[in-house]
Amino acid sequence: MTLLLYARRKGWPLEEVKVELSHERVHARDCVESEEKDDVMIDVIRRYMVVRGDLDQEQVERLLQIAQRCPVHRTLSGGPTIVDEINLVT
Repeated sequence: MTLLLYARRKGWPLEEVKVELSHERVHARDCVESEEKDDVMIDVIRRYMVVRGDLDQEQVERLLQIAQRCPVHRTLSGGPTIVDEINLVT
């Protein structure tokens, strides 16, 4: 959604965006993308994006930068704090 809104604002011919996510838990020392090298397990989320439209390479690269700044990406990258609450209603 963020990419479509950005492209429309710029007047770019972006027709469609498809996103696939995968998740796995891996040892940090085995993950090239991780700076953590201890023997701990980390979550790795991979995002595969496909964009359709008459875009040049510079526009595609800019869309990748925008995708990395979208609210969902920023939340996941920042290590969200989770607060649980439970209420019993009888």
